Amino acid sequence: IVPIVMAGVLGIYGLIVSVIICQAILPPNGDTTTQYSLYNGYAHLAAGLCCGLSCLAAGGTIGVIGEVGVKAFGLKASGGKRAWATGEGANPDDAGDLGGAGRDAVSAEEANKLYVGLLIMLIFSEALALYGLIVALILSQHSYICGK
Repeated sequence: IVPIVMAGVLGIYGLIVSVIICQAILPPNGDTTTQYSLYNGYAHLAAGLCCGLSCLAAGGTIGVIGEVGVKAFGLKASGGKRAWATGEGANPDDAGDLGGAGRDAVSAEEANKLYVGLLIMLIFSEALALYGLIVALILSQHSYICGK
């Protein structure tokens, strides 16, 4: 559930940047001139792309880490039997063995070690998106108003 929550946070980053950009857009004047400059438009485009692409990269890494973590935990929990991967049925004797023939299921301490490693990798991949959010916020703060 942790990768799912972390992926949801990426969407919130995009929402934050979009609200800030939308508040900075000025309406046109009554005489069909605009106060929203080309500089502001490109700065807002760069902010959106920076946040979006960094969240895309972070989302990809979160997905891969989550998938590999679930598979590794399943492999450790089954004691090396991989019936869940081969789809050979519910009989554990039919499943392929990855060198853990005599082992029992994983202990709580081993599971915690695997979970902590998984969580640290997820946190570092979330940092990619956080850096993109920070750069997007810096980019969106620069503005030039036409006519001043």
